[in-house]
Amino acid sequence: MRSAAARLRSLCWGLLARADRFMNRLYSSRYNPLYHSGAIVVLLLIVLLLTGLYLLFFYRIGEPHASVARITDQAWLGRWIRSLHRYGSDAAVVAVAIHAFRLFAQGRSWGPRTLAWLSGLVLLFVLLVSGWTGYVMVWDVQAQLLAVEGARWLDVLPIFSEPLGRAFVGEQAIPAAFFFLNLFLHVALPVGMFVILWIHVSRIARPGLLPPRGLLWGSVALLLALSVLWPIGMDPSADAFRIPERAALDLFYAFWLPLTRHLPAGAVWVLGLSLTGVALAAPLWTRPAAAQRPEPSAVDARLCTGCEQCYLDCPYEAIAMRERTDGREGVYAVVDRALCVSCGICAASCAPMGIGPPGMTGRDQLERVREFVRLVDPGPRDVVLVGCARGAAGFDALAAGADAFSPAGDGGGAPAGHLPGAFDGSRVFQIPCAGNVHTSVIEYLVRAGVGGVLIVACHPRDCWSREGPRWLEERMYHDREAELKERVDRKRLRLVHASAGEDRELAAALAEFRESLRRLGSAEAESEIDLELECEPAELQEAGP
Repeated sequence: MRSAAARLRSLCWGLLARADRFMNRLYSSRYNPLYHSGAIVVLLLIVLLLTGLYLLFFYRIGEPHASVARITDQAWLGRWIRSLHRYGSDAAVVAVAIHAFRLFAQGRSWGPRTLAWLSGLVLLFVLLVSGWTGYVMVWDVQAQLLAVEGARWLDVLPIFSEPLGRAFVGEQAIPAAFFFLNLFLHVALPVGMFVILWIHVSRIARPGLLPPRGLLWGSVALLLALSVLWPIGMDPSADAFRIPERAALDLFYAFWLPLTRHLPAGAVWVLGLSLTGVALAAPLWTRPAAAQRPEPSAVDARLCTGCEQCYLDCPYEAIAMRERTDGREGVYAVVDRALCVSCGICAASCAPMGIGPPGMTGRDQLERVREFVRLVDPGPRDVVLVGCARGAAGFDALAAGADAFSPAGDGGGAPAGHLPGAFDGSRVFQIPCAGNVHTSVIEYLVRAGVGGVLIVACHPRDCWSREGPRWLEERMYHDREAELKERVDRKRLRLVHASAGEDRELAAALAEFRESLRRLGSAEAESEIDLELECEPAELQEAGP
C-alpha cells in the first residue's frame, strides 16, 4: 500500500511541478496562484462573507425565488454582487482542491501535519454543504433537484418520523421553516469555517493568511470583471408538481447529481463514506515505512547558548525555551517531538551546531562536506551546487522513487549518504532543505578553493518546510544569527531559486554564474581550514540539564 501510495504521490508531484513551472513563467514565482492556494481560500471566504451580507439584506424566506430575482434585477449592485458571490464560491472549491492536491503530492499529510490535513478536509466538507444550502435558497430548478436528492439520501436513515421527500411532491406548500433552516445553515456554517481555519493553521508559525497584495487585488479584479461582464442569470422557479428533466447544474457544487440520481440511496452512502474514509485515512497510508520516517530534532544541551534563534526560526513552533537545571544560568532549547517535522531548519539556525535531526546538525554537515571535498576534489574553476533534494537539483532522483530516500519530514528527502550527484557538469551536494544548510558548509567549500558555490533553493512559497529559503537568504546576506561570516567571498556565491522541474532555469542560472566566475579567475584553496565554533563540548560541563 505504501509503495503504491509513493508511486501515486510521485506521479502527482510530477504533474504539480510542471504546472508550477508553467505558472511561474506566466505570473512569476511571487504571484504564482498555485503557491498561494490556501491563502486564496481565505481571501475568497472574506469576499463571500461581504457579498453574502448584502444578499442577506434583500433575501426573503417567504418568496425565495422572487426575492433573488429582484436582487438580480438590480443592475448597479445586486446583479454583480450576486454573481461575485457565485463565482467566489466556485473559485473557493477550486482553491481548496488545489491546496489539498499540493499537500498530498508533497507528502505533507501525515505525522505532525495530520491535524492540518484532517481539518482541511472538514473545511472542504463544510464549504460544500454551505454551498448546497446557498443554491437551495434560490429555489430554482437546480435547487429543487438538490433538495429532492438530499431528502432521498436522508430518508434512508431511521431518524425521521415521516419521509422528507414527501415535502417536495406538491401535496402541500414547502414550509417556510425549510427555507429558514437553509438560511440559518448558510449563515452559521461560514462562521464555523473560520473556527476550522484557526485549527487548520494552529500548528504553524507565521501562517500566510492572505496572498501578496498584487495577487490579492488581481484575484478580486478578475472575479469582479467576470461578475460584471458575465452576470449570473435566473433559472425557472422550482415546481413541486414536476421534476425538471434538464437543469443548469453548477460544476463545483452539483457535479455529482448526474451520477447519484441513478444510484440507490444506500449505494450513494456507501460510496460517499468509502471515499471520505480513504481521504481521512491518508495520514496512515501516505506515511513512509517505519524505517524511513525521519527522527525529530534533538538538542545537545551542552552546546545550547540560549540564543533562541532556533525557537524563532522554527516554522512549526516545535521548539520552546526552558530554564536550565544544570547549574548554568539562562535557558536552553527543547524540542516537542510531536510537532517536529524534521525539516532541519533549526540546525542551520544554531551557530554552535547543537541542534537538528540526527545526522543533519551543522557538525554532521561539516563532516559530510569534508568527505565530499575529499572524494570529489573540486578544482579552482569548478562549481559546486548545494541543492535542495526537492528542488531542481534533486527532483529527477527523488521523483524516481520517494521510498528510496531517507525522508526529511514528509516521506522524501536527500539520499541517505548525501552522496554527490552531478548537474550539467557540476557536482551536487544535496541537502534535505535549503533552510537546513549551515553557513559553515558554504564557508568551507569557498575556503577549500572551489571556483564557486551555487546554492539551489526552492521558490520561497514552494518550500516543503515553509520558510527554508527565507531564512537561508537572511543568513547569507542579512546577518541573521548563524550568519555567513564576512570573510567569505560573496563573489563566489550565488543563491538561485529553482523548484522541481525547473532544470532549464537552473541551467541558465548556472551558465550565467560560470561566466561571472570566469572573469574572477581561479580560486585559491587554504592549506588548513579552521572554522570557528562558538562552543566546544570539551569546554562545557558534562552534565546536561
